Amino acid sequence: MGELDLRKLRVLRELSERGTVGAAAQALHLTPQAVSQQISALGKELGVQLTEPAGRRLRLTAAARIVLRHTDAVFSQVEQMHAALAAYQSGEAGQVAVAGFSTTLSALILPAVARLRKDRPGLRTVLAEADPPESFAMLHRGDTDVVISADTMREAGAEASRYHRVTLCEDPFDVALPAGHRLADRGDLRLSDLAGETWIFATTGLCHDIGVAACAAAGFTPLASHAIGDWDATLAAVRFGLGVSLVPRLAKPAPRPDVTIRAFSGAAPSRFVFAAVREGSQESPEIAAVLDALREVATGAVADTGAGPGVPDTVTSAR
Repeated sequence: MGELDLRKLRVLRELSERGTVGAAAQALHLTPQAVSQQISALGKELGVQLTEPAGRRLRLTAAARIVLRHTDAVFSQVEQMHAALAAYQSGEAGQVAVAGFSTTLSALILPAVARLRKDRPGLRTVLAEADPPESFAMLHRGDTDVVISADTMREAGAEASRYHRVTLCEDPFDVALPAGHRLADRGDLRLSDLAGETWIFATTGLCHDIGVAACAAAGFTPLASHAIGDWDATLAAVRFGLGVSLVPRLAKPAPRPDVTIRAFSGAAPSRFVFAAVREGSQESPEIAAVLDALREVATGAVADTGAGPGVPDTVTSAR
């Protein structure tokens, strides 16, 4: 049995519906001879006889009826394939893997995924929590398609030729103070006002580096007494009066009476949260759809997290 030619199947279906070779030829804009040749060729491909003489006309055989019973299903599958490809090309379907550090999971990635599930139910997203540089190694290997990371610069750095970078939002740092702290209710609060405090920093990484650098820029070297790797423990330490800590606003601490989160009146330390994809892949419709959703969520993410009293209600990484 040879390969099945869909064009010949259409000719057979048209002959069945029109009843005569002439009527089928007219509907298909072919000559009667061409219709007969197509039917004969299809029969040879399938290894069966599809027509037989009936007076001056051709009559479909029982084998042809069997073929026709499956023809509608074949064309239905073809139509579904075209629809699926059209959805893929428009970003309505496919699969995109996203990796990001923990703060961005709850603040950006999960809300973006929820939006995509509603707006593009055929587009599947696969999530992974990963910090740089491992997240970028995953992107390089092809284990993920989108990385959410942060930097102190708005524009791309040395990695620009390898990755396409989209800045999502600026994430300012507020300060966490124990309830009753002398500066908790101060109207004008600047980082330099905290020069004499004991500080709690992240163990390593960007949050640690930003805090230390911001204190140095404010004119003092911070007394760092504790290095803690998650926000829940960090804010617990603040609550017990063990020090003060800088908290990125995307961490979204939940209100608690024993810790006060204050925004700075002047310039505040900040980081720029961005999405990175392999250069060129941003043109892929499904990846572009994910980037669009992330941008939309990020637009209001920091604005919706105004500083006030609070402490996180979940354990997250201090990145």
